[in-house]
Amino acid sequence: MSTKSDRRSFLKNATLLAGGAFSAQSIFNQAYGAIFEDLSAKYNAFSPSELAVQEDYWSTIQQAYSASSAPVLNLNNGGVSPSPMLVQQAVERYNQLSNQGPSYYMWRILDQGREPLRERLAALAGADPEEIAINRNATEALNTVIYGLDLSSGDEVIGCHYDYGNMMQAWRQRQEREGIVYKQLDFEFPIEDDDFIVQAYKEAITDKTKIIHVTHVINWIGQIMPVQKICRMAHEHGIEVIVDGAHSFGLLDFKIPDLEGDYFGTSLHKYLSAPIGSGMLWIKKEKISKVWPLLCNGQPKSENIRKFESLGTRSFPIEQGIGEALNFHNGIGAKRKEERVRYLKNYWAEKALKIPGVKVHTSLKAPYSCAIAGVSVAGMTPKDLETNLFSRFQIHTVAIPYRSLSCVRVSPHVYTRPSDLDKFVRALGILAAEHATQNMEEKGA
Repeated sequence: MSTKSDRRSFLKNATLLAGGAFSAQSIFNQAYGAIFEDLSAKYNAFSPSELAVQEDYWSTIQQAYSASSAPVLNLNNGGVSPSPMLVQQAVERYNQLSNQGPSYYMWRILDQGREPLRERLAALAGADPEEIAINRNATEALNTVIYGLDLSSGDEVIGCHYDYGNMMQAWRQRQEREGIVYKQLDFEFPIEDDDFIVQAYKEAITDKTKIIHVTHVINWIGQIMPVQKICRMAHEHGIEVIVDGAHSFGLLDFKIPDLEGDYFGTSLHKYLSAPIGSGMLWIKKEKISKVWPLLCNGQPKSENIRKFESLGTRSFPIEQGIGEALNFHNGIGAKRKEERVRYLKNYWAEKALKIPGVKVHTSLKAPYSCAIAGVSVAGMTPKDLETNLFSRFQIHTVAIPYRSLSCVRVSPHVYTRPSDLDKFVRALGILAAEHATQNMEEKGA
């Protein structure tokens, strides 16, 4: 009797879990519903920029992340952001459920949660749900488009030397295999002139140009590119635009169609804080049929966006954990999140600029950067700086020794405290002073 009762109880709970992220039984509602209601009532009168400096509000957000109390200070959220604990808990619950009977619970229970998830992602994106495909990361999303578009030998694609590495490699592979022409622009960032950037792409266009590939936020250095202006210019010349939104979606407050691109791919495990290994593809509805799926599908020329989800067996727990990340993100609000993270970036960068021997390689003006900034210390290579920050101060950054860039990339998140950034600035000061003294001694010798 007890066994049958336990089984009925488990099946009931499994059904609730399957749609739980968007129901009253969601982990977010249970753990944070009342808390966010209280925060909203208390801070509703604050504008996003005013709220950005209200530490009492953000301390609640910080406590939701286990990373906020980790022994290592993570300032490489631009690589992969940690998830709030409720997202981690959701993935664990769905994983436990799946392992009770994988083929049943994954395909017949959890798989039913994809359509509500598609609708919620579309709402955040400002898009039609029929334009949204759920996948594993920006590389998969954008490679789907890069390899899925019909191009012929001699057709030109314009990109930039500062696009993401996997995207550049994908275009180079098409160039090597099919004879397309892949042209890359060079820039000296930071640039605080949209028209200069747009003009550079315009001047590269010829009558053979078919595609412009543009990165919304340059991952190397944090430059925000004038995507909408580039798209409008490109469309005037009959050229399609692929937008890499890996570092913008879930951070900047925008709607994908407002960028006016034709294709958009992103990783959800960056600033949306969704489970690691989650991504999203957006294709303008009337263009879906012309894109071949990256993986085989029975109807490759279909107008159905789901043809891009033919992945076979996937991680349903990760996929469904995205829902709780959306709940948490929406509980904060997109514009509030953007203003807070930009405030944190400027908080440390403005202090760092006052340290002799320290250089910031990113614009601090709002239209041109948000979370990511590059910093260097005179006399230290990027790898030396990264290594010293980690080994001596337990601060994780990433070295960027790439083309004209020579710095470490720093990217805080909503769980980062100003006191954490004070620690980082102190470390920069110590290292800069040490190397200034060392340089003086070497000159004296």
